[in-house]
Amino acid sequence: MGSTKHTGPIKLPKRLEPKLWVSKVPFGLGQVKPHHIRDMAKIAWENRDQLPYAYRILTQGVCDGCALGVSGLYDRTLEGPHLCTTRLNVLRLSTMPAIRPQVLHQDIAKLRQMDSTELRKLGRIPYPLIRRKGETRFTRLSWDEALDRIAGKIRAIDPKQLAFYLTARGITNESYYAAAKVARFIGTNHIDNASRICHSPSKTALKRSVGIGASSCNYKDWIGTDVLVFWGSVAANNQPVSTKYMYAAKRAGTKIIAINPYYEPSMEKYWIPSIPESALFGTKLTDDFYQVNIGGDIAFMNGIMKIWFEMEANQPGSAIDHTFVREHTNGIEALKAHVLKQDWALLERSSGLSRERMREFAQLLAGAKSAVFVWSMGLTQHRFGTDNISQVANLALLRGFLGRPHCGLMPIRGHSGVQGSGEMGADPFSLPGGEFKPADIERIERVWGFKLPEWQGDIVGVSLENALLPEDHERKLKVFYTSGGNFLETMPDPDFIRQCLESVDVRVHQDIVLNTSTLADAREEVIVLPAMTRYEQPGGGTSTSTERMVYFSPEIEGPRIEEARAEWAIYADLAARIKPEGKALLRMSSAAELREEIAKAAPYYDGIQQLRGRGDVFQWGGAWLCEGGVCPTPDGRGQLLPIELPELRKPEGHFHVTTRRGKQFNSMIYSETDPFNAADRYDVLISGEDAAELNLKDGDPIVVYNRYGRMNGKAKTVNVRKGNIEVHWPEGNCLIPKGVYEPFAGIPEYTTAAIVEKAETYFALKDTRYVEKRIVELEDAVDQ
Repeated sequence: MGSTKHTGPIKLPKRLEPKLWVSKVPFGLGQVKPHHIRDMAKIAWENRDQLPYAYRILTQGVCDGCALGVSGLYDRTLEGPHLCTTRLNVLRLSTMPAIRPQVLHQDIAKLRQMDSTELRKLGRIPYPLIRRKGETRFTRLSWDEALDRIAGKIRAIDPKQLAFYLTARGITNESYYAAAKVARFIGTNHIDNASRICHSPSKTALKRSVGIGASSCNYKDWIGTDVLVFWGSVAANNQPVSTKYMYAAKRAGTKIIAINPYYEPSMEKYWIPSIPESALFGTKLTDDFYQVNIGGDIAFMNGIMKIWFEMEANQPGSAIDHTFVREHTNGIEALKAHVLKQDWALLERSSGLSRERMREFAQLLAGAKSAVFVWSMGLTQHRFGTDNISQVANLALLRGFLGRPHCGLMPIRGHSGVQGSGEMGADPFSLPGGEFKPADIERIERVWGFKLPEWQGDIVGVSLENALLPEDHERKLKVFYTSGGNFLETMPDPDFIRQCLESVDVRVHQDIVLNTSTLADAREEVIVLPAMTRYEQPGGGTSTSTERMVYFSPEIEGPRIEEARAEWAIYADLAARIKPEGKALLRMSSAAELREEIAKAAPYYDGIQQLRGRGDVFQWGGAWLCEGGVCPTPDGRGQLLPIELPELRKPEGHFHVTTRRGKQFNSMIYSETDPFNAADRYDVLISGEDAAELNLKDGDPIVVYNRYGRMNGKAKTVNVRKGNIEVHWPEGNCLIPKGVYEPFAGIPEYTTAAIVEKAETYFALKDTRYVEKRIVELEDAVDQ
């Protein structure tokens, strides 16, 4: 933890900088790009029935979109208002009216004809609902009936047969904390959250490498750092406000580097709507783009370090900060021996980059006095995600890019609440302010006043798979309680996930809207509970940003869904019905009371109890974690870890495959066309060279298949690394194998290998021995 405090927002330069312009043609006319003004007008029209309320949400509430931490229209990084279409796109979730009864209670078959986008537009869930086995419609329940039914079922099963899950859909710290406490109060440790499928390797790797579980620095550190690296992160698309920080960094002389298999157009150039100069002429963002193979990052980083050690042999001190390494790290000799024995041919083949390109980047970092590494799912969603992040930590430690201004390690979050989920204990490996280990268990038992179950809980993917266990198995999932989330559109192998969901006795969906998973059957019944948004929560709520800023979002005056309840209050009521004899131990009468207890249960959150009004904020841990190079590890030192190359065997004729996001917020899709490259949801991004070898032209129907599934799409040639293709998520999830989890953090792997064929060839031969032979070959393939 650091002692230096964040110094608040800084001003943008006022003079123009034409050398950063994308074009002198105003507003990027004629280019493939987002049309922010048109999009904002469309969103205003969608909210026309509640414009005053929508305006109050935007100007008074903390953003429920990404985790950049915008309170009202302002943040702690840059002065001036921020405009973000991602935030505007989720606005309607808070302003729309309830679903009309004649629509809500129609035959389930008709509702199932809608996709999640269409279901979302129907409106808010108005009151508790139930659909029993064999019933074809939802019927209305009272809150007492709904919670008594759920409580009765939970009392009748082993607590190990109950699992909770919380998405990050605007969920507040108070609700995460309440869920974590209630789950343990009931007797289960099966509780997980949305970070399991995005940044769980980040926390795991940072803990083992430098002893922290969050970003070590701030967005302000981007502005003026020598090098700002985006590794497997398309921040311009997923966290659009970040482009304003990139603009400020460019104006301060920072070099921006992107590392990704696909040369993402939004990271090359962007028209930032809240900066007039950029809105008119665009801004060139990246200075260089390193196009690695999917899964080739560890090889790339080993190559960088190998060059550094070779530089050191010729000129000591030319690449490694020996003072920092000597005073603040362990393991340099083992790392050096491991890296130097790496074979250059293997590093080049695995990474997809030449030794010369690796040398360019190695020398750039060696010559930099400061650097910030930012990453996202391009590094984490692998079976070796934790090793990927520890490699990034190795680079930072060798150069001393930690614990000081303009330096740091930043896993950039895509949800406004997800950073706080594990910190509040809504995680099978975590408790509030600590981990699920004896010392923290004892500490939390003193705060909560009851014994915690001591067995290890399962990650959400395993919990879902447990629905298929034999009936008498102690971990057979019988009740699945999910606050938001749609596993049919977020997990690999959707058909298998549907089988899991429908094998649960009772499934509870606590949410604000319907989605496709809400409509899946259950063995006994599906119960749906209407939740409040963060802006409706009595007493307000808090959320934690990527940079550890804890923001207070007040309750905002406006229309209400009459029977919707605060999520934390639903948990409290349910727990009191399950174990009424222990009701006094819950202490969940108000959001303020929860914040008081959070400050005690998670000591580094001391200060959250003082957040009461609009604009209130504090940053836990200070401006820089590991300040001065001192890590919160047992010996105060960072660990340099030798990381082995993952095996990336790609069978003959296959492509490396990964998933990407388009015009969407997580799994919520807002457009069928990506405004940055004009790709539609079923376009398969492939290099021109690979397309030519397959005799493909843009728009040709193709089939992408492997032994896990098949996707029908169209070829779209783009600047992506040869031998790699990208498909949209979740449309491409049918190609991803089920049950493949990263061993340290439990994140599902979202990469694979697959064959690409012209549709006419595939379907002409699909019933012949030729295709049967190909499938047999696939059975023996080891996918990356």
